[in-house]
Formats: sequence, structure tokens, C-alpha cells
Amino acid sequence: MKENIKVLLVDDESWTRDIVRAFGEWERLGMEIAGEADDGAEALRLTDELKPGIVITDMRMPGVDGVRLLEALKERFPDIKAVVISGYDDFEYAKHALRNRAVDYLLKPVDPKELNAALRKCKDELETAQADRAAIALDIDVSYLLAPYKQQLRTRYNELNAEGIASVFGQLSAELERNGSAKPGMPEQAAQELLLLLKELMAANSQSAESLQIAYTQDVFADLSGTMRFIQGHYEDMLERLVQQRRFKNKLNLDEVRLFMEKHFTEPLTLEQLARAFFVSKEYLSKMFKQEFGHTVTDYLLHLRMDKAKEWLLDGSIPIKAIAEMAGYEDVTYFYRVFKKHFGVAPGEMRKSGEV
Repeated sequence: MKENIKVLLVDDESWTRDIVRAFGEWERLGMEIAGEADDGAEALRLTDELKPGIVITDMRMPGVDGVRLLEALKERFPDIKAVVISGYDDFEYAKHALRNRAVDYLLKPVDPKELNAALRKCKDELETAQADRAAIALDIDVSYLLAPYKQQLRTRYNELNAEGIASVFGQLSAELERNGSAKPGMPEQAAQELLLLLKELMAANSQSAESLQIAYTQDVFADLSGTMRFIQGHYEDMLERLVQQRRFKNKLNLDEVRLFMEKHFTEPLTLEQLARAFFVSKEYLSKMFKQEFGHTVTDYLLHLRMDKAKEWLLDGSIPIKAIAEMAGYEDVTYFYRVFKKHFGVAPGEMRKSGEV
């Protein structure tokens, strides 16, 4: 059963508290009066003890008045919703209430309709804030689950590997069923993140974004397996179009190959993968590339990676290990050797000398 929202009443006049208690539609609104106080100091003590979601307070009280109470609530308990009830149609009090984010400002004598409307508004704001917090947690959690599979999909798509795409989706579906199936909104989030990745992959492979037509109804997200089939179908369709685009060209487009390398050099890209992606032998690709640009595929790839690594060294906050990984080198020791051979100085020495 859902827990009731706790309400704290604060007024030095007991009869006003009695009226509020009588007029509030507490049960229907899913609320309960958890405590009462006759001044601001007692209200703060009870707030700390009871953790209410809503505080209904008078403004003119002895000791700590409503103004100081609202200021303290704003500073110490910013998630609490406050409703002000005052016997004075006083603009200064109203300004204080609004400045300290009071949800509503009601005048005595209390009107039942206005009171319950203010309470409903508080409830809506509390539930919206709770949903936002849950959504943030869900984003982080589900994104963490998706991250390694998104990297695999990126590699398989760039390799034009349809079987690999299907295999990744099979593994991802099983993983999400085990760890994320009970999370509300998870299928929608998975679809959003994976389809965004597909659009990025299409752009990186010079595919028109207009060719990706996504039409679905809400029942697509009724179950996880259906959502995964829906997304996988789009990946396979776009991959097949890319295969056709590459396979049936009259000749190898070397500018397209170079553009592909410039977009993917931070990945562990090899000559073999590149040749497979463009349906030619690695020997032919290397020969034609050198003939066109004056250096081999391997040398050009090395040039791209080293230039970028040198640029990243400018930022002293990026660890060299991270720079190696970002430049496409999983083996940091190998990255050090390659960098020193290319520039004649080790990465750490270059950073220390400032010669970047």
C-alpha cells in the first residue's frame, strides 16, 4: 500500500488548526496529519523528526514566525511543499511566501475548496519530483547496462556483420531480462538509446538519416522481447542497405574510405576490418590508398591517432592511460612505444616539457 503524505500544521491558534483538520480531504488525497505545532521553532523540530511532505503554516506567530520558518524550510528541507494561511491580506507576507517557494497563499477564514486545491497542487508537485528522481536513477542504471552492448553494436555495424548484430541483440535481451525488466519505462529508454546510436552509425557511414523510418505504437513497448525485436529489425534493415550501397558500387571510393577512417580511428580499427567493410581485399585497398594519397592505410591511421593523442596531451587532466584508450590502443605499453617512435619523445616527457 502506498504510504500517505505526511502533513504538519503550524499555527498558534488551535481553532485554526481544528478548521484545517476538519476541511482537508485527507483520506481522499492520500494524506495524514502527522503533527501540529504552535510556533516556528517547534515546527522545525517536528519537521526534522517526522519528515513531512507538506507544511501548512500561519505567518504571524510568536517567536519564530512564518517568514523565518519558510526561510529555514527552504534552506534545510528544500523538498517540502509549504502552504501559507494568514489572517492578514498583507502583500509583504505574500511576497515572503512566494520568495520562499510556498505552493499557495490562503487567507483566513479558510475556504475548503481553496485548501484542498492547494493540497492537490502540493501532491502533484511531490509526485512529479519523485518521478523525476526515479527517472534519473533509471537513466543511470539502464544506460550502464546498455553501454558495453552499444560498443559491440558499433563495431559489428561498422564491420557490416549482420550475424554479429543479431548475436549482440540476443545477449542484450537476456541481460535486460535478468537485470532491468522490472524497471518502469525501461523498454522505452532502451529503444531511445539504441535508435539514437543507429542514427549515429548511419551518419558515420554516410547513410541518409531520412532512410530510417521509425513508426510504432505504444504496444511495441508492452514487453521487452518485442521492443528488442523492433529495434533489431531497424538495425538489420539499415545494415542491409549499407551492404548494398557498398557492394554494388562500380569502384572503390577512396575518399569515402578516408572519411570512414577519420570518423572511426579512435576505435580498434584494422586494415582487415576496413577492407571487409568496403568489400575489397586488404592488399588491393592498401595499394589503391597509397597510390591515391601517397601513404598506406596503416600509416594514415597512425597519423590520425598520434595527432589526436598529441592534442589530448594539452589537457593535463586527462591521464595518459585514458589518452591511449581514446586513441584506439588497448595496450598502454604499446601506445607508449608507438608514440615515442612517432614523435621521438615519450607522452609523459612531451607533456612535462610543454612541447605540444
